[in-house]
Formats: sequence, C-alpha cells, structure tokens
Amino acid sequence: MTGKVVEVQNEVLSIMDTTLRDGEQTSGVSFTDTEKLSVAKVLLESVGVDRIEIASARVSEGEFEAARRIMAWAAERGHLGRVEILGFVDGKISLDWINRAGGKVINLLCKGSYKHVTQQLRKTPEEHIADIQKSIDYAEELGIAVNVYLEDWSNGMRSSRDYVHFMISRLKEMNIQRIMLPDTLGILDPDETYDFCKEMIESFPDVKFDFHAHNDYDLAIANVFHAIKAGMRCVHTTVNGLGERAGNAPLSSVIATIKDHLHMQTRVNESMLNRISKLVESFSGIRIPTNKPLIGEFVFTQCSGIHADGDNKNNLYFNDLLPERFGRVRSYALGKTSGKANIKANLEEMGIDLDPEALKKVTNRIIDLGDKKETVTAEDLPYIVADVLQESLEQKIHINNYALSHAMGLKPSATVSIDISGKNYEASASGDGQYDAFMNALKNIYKRLKKPFPKLLDYSVTIPPGGKTDALVESVIIWELDREFKTRGLDPDQTAAAIKATVRMLNLLEHRAEFEKA
Repeated sequence: MTGKVVEVQNEVLSIMDTTLRDGEQTSGVSFTDTEKLSVAKVLLESVGVDRIEIASARVSEGEFEAARRIMAWAAERGHLGRVEILGFVDGKISLDWINRAGGKVINLLCKGSYKHVTQQLRKTPEEHIADIQKSIDYAEELGIAVNVYLEDWSNGMRSSRDYVHFMISRLKEMNIQRIMLPDTLGILDPDETYDFCKEMIESFPDVKFDFHAHNDYDLAIANVFHAIKAGMRCVHTTVNGLGERAGNAPLSSVIATIKDHLHMQTRVNESMLNRISKLVESFSGIRIPTNKPLIGEFVFTQCSGIHADGDNKNNLYFNDLLPERFGRVRSYALGKTSGKANIKANLEEMGIDLDPEALKKVTNRIIDLGDKKETVTAEDLPYIVADVLQESLEQKIHINNYALSHAMGLKPSATVSIDISGKNYEASASGDGQYDAFMNALKNIYKRLKKPFPKLLDYSVTIPPGGKTDALVESVIIWELDREFKTRGLDPDQTAAAIKATVRMLNLLEHRAEFEKA
C-alpha cells in the first residue's frame, strides 16, 4: 500500500501541457499552424498552464511554420521560456531546427531503458551519454535550455533499474533543467508509480523531475495522483486526454484531482477548462465522450428523479465538482428515470407552472416516451405539455417550399418560401454548402423582420450502421440565443433533416417568446 497523502498548504504544482505535441500524435489528428497558435494562446494566457510543448523537430514544414508563429507570439508576450519543442539526439539537426523556429527550450528525447538504448540505438550507455553531452554543448552555444525525456523510463525501472540510475547520475551533472519521466507505454499501476517516483526523488533529491503518464490501462489519472503523493511537483497533461494510443492524462481531471483530493494548488484557471476542451474538440475532430469527467456533455446532468428531488431539498446530490467551477451549469435530464422533480426543474427554468395533476400527466408521458427509447429534451416540453393538456400548440412557422442547387464550379444557392403567422416571405442566398445557403436565406428574412436569430454552435449527423442509402439520418443542432438549446430533425436526406431541425428551432423561439410575454 502506498503512503498517505501529504497535504502541503499553499504549495503550487506545475503543469506542462503537451496537447500540441503528444496530443497531436492521436491517430487522425493534425492541427494547422493557426489552430496551434490559437490553442497555445488560450493554454498559456487564459487557462494558465505553466509550460506547453508545441511540436516535434524535423517533422514537416507545417510543423516548423506552426512553431515559428508560436515562438514569434511568445517572444512578444514574454513566454519564450514556457514554450518547449521535442528534439532528438541527432547532433545539430534538431537544435538547428528549433533555433531557426525561434525556440529557446528543447525537450531532448533520450533512452530510459537498457533495451531501448542497446536495441534501438545499438549503442552502449556510455556512448549514449557522450552523444547527449554533445547535444547539450551545442544547445549552450545556441542559448537553448535543455530538458530531458527518459523515454521508456517505466520499463527501465522494471527491467534495468541500474541503467536508469546510471543515466540520471550522469545527466544531473550536465546543464539540464529538468528530467522528465514518462510511462511511455502506459504500463504502470498506481503502486509502481508511487514506488518508482519515490525512488527517483530520494535517490536524486537535487534533480527537478516531471512525470508523464499514458492511459493504456485507464490508470493515467490514478498514476498522476500517486506520482504527486510520492513527491513529483510537475506533471504532464493533454486537453481532453488526447495522445498516442489511449492518450494521456486529461488536463481537466488532473486539475480537479490536485485541488479536491491532494488539497494542493495549481496556477490553472478552472473556469477556462471547458473553453479549451471545446476548442481542442473542434480543431482535432475528436468528439468528447458525453460521460467524460468534467468536460462531457452529460456529466453535470442528473437523470434520476430522486437526485433532482434531493437537490431541490438541500443539494443532497451535489459533490465538490460544482459545474460553475468549470464554466458550466447543472441540468436535469428527461427520460424514463425522470421523476416529477426533474421535470418540474426544467419547467420552472422555462417559466411554465403546472398544477400537481398536470405535472403527473406530463411525467407519465415522458416516462412512456423513454420506454420507447425516444429522446426527450427540455425543448420538447412545451409540445408535451400542450399535448397532454389537449391544447394545440400551433405551428406558427412553416416552410412552404425551398429549392437548393449545387453545380460544379458554382457556389450552392437556396431559395426559401416561409410562412410566419400566416404571412409569406421569400428570400434567396448563396453559401458554402446547401444548408449554409438555406440558413443565409432564412437570416435575410429574419433580418428584414428584425427578429432575433440564434447562433449555430454545433451540428452533428448520425447515420445508422449498415450502409443503407435510404436509412433515416438524424441531425442534431445546438443553438445559442441567451442560452444553449438543441433541436433534432429526422429524414433520409441529411440536408432535409437539418432543415427540419431548423424549423423546429424557429417554432421553439416563437413559443418561448409567447411564454415570456405571459
């Protein structure tokens, strides 16, 4: 069993985020130079991590341009010492690349296990140390600071502990700022992590160590926790847990664990974690799982009616992970496990007040829909209420017809005829796609009418497996107008499904305006 958590009041842990280097090694992920610059700015200035690793030397011209732009910005803002680039023990090649990009810190990739140095490099430990010294000497000439990664350190500790001690005892005599200890293949468990990190700290008390976890066994967060318990004072993260294979330790989870379980501090602004997560999700194309701790869509959503009831009485189902800490809000889901408390909470937010009998009828209808696996959202509530109470919610907005065209070499265009409260309006527009053209035509109509039109935040399409071309497509669109809300459309045609979701959105706005007036 590992040791107790040592609570050190006011001690600040350092965070090195490697989303733009190790995170980009996620299969299928490639950031543009503009995207990298945007993420770097948010990480350093809004989120407040201590250091970032942004690139690997020698990879590509695109990688070089991204590094050059980030370094130019970092020089203007005084952040050059906080921006690092992975480099290799390759004589002058990596260092010249970094120097041309304007970099001032290299993370030199060295071998942390005897197997790697003898079988991959085909060198002796002494030869490897000599090569490292040459790189460090050249870095000094260029004015570049050096950190060292001991690649495969965790396997080294398992199978060649003497080699690891030999390497660190030699490296600590060189001009190196930090020695970084990666669990490169994600093999460690929490007990091993604690023991190995403790051994490093006790054997080399004057060395500044970092710990770098991988998540192959889904133990990255647990291993970071135990590394810090052992005395590590800098850990590596990636936004959304991106990274090679199963990824790295997620930034958001690491920050919450440090604060709530280790009772220690970081310089990270918790309220910005959701923003950086969404930004990286957009740029990477890797969707955040809905149940991903802290940043998933549903993690601050209570589904059980018992939970909503307890929250209403005295926040009985709250924990320390309050959504407001992370720039988010709590919500109550609607489905077959919903109770009256869930539904009442949603209705109250919309300004709808029902008597107990009506509330019971609405609750039963939602449970029935949930049993049929139908998705129920807060935006469906006015329709369900009206249906249950046998009041007709008039569809105030209808699409009379629309024409979409897309010809090779020409921008897509749309002509729309729409009925709003019995009056007909028409408009035409072009766009980057057929749906974009349709939306631009709608916006033209709403602009003429001086009616508010929401911002489209996200657009996802779900196609059932099997590959049938006539299968129903579900389009889910997230909008924002004062608050976020979601609508769905179903149709064999993807664009038609999106248009149905859009018409549903327009009608929701009309009815919401009526509720607000009432």
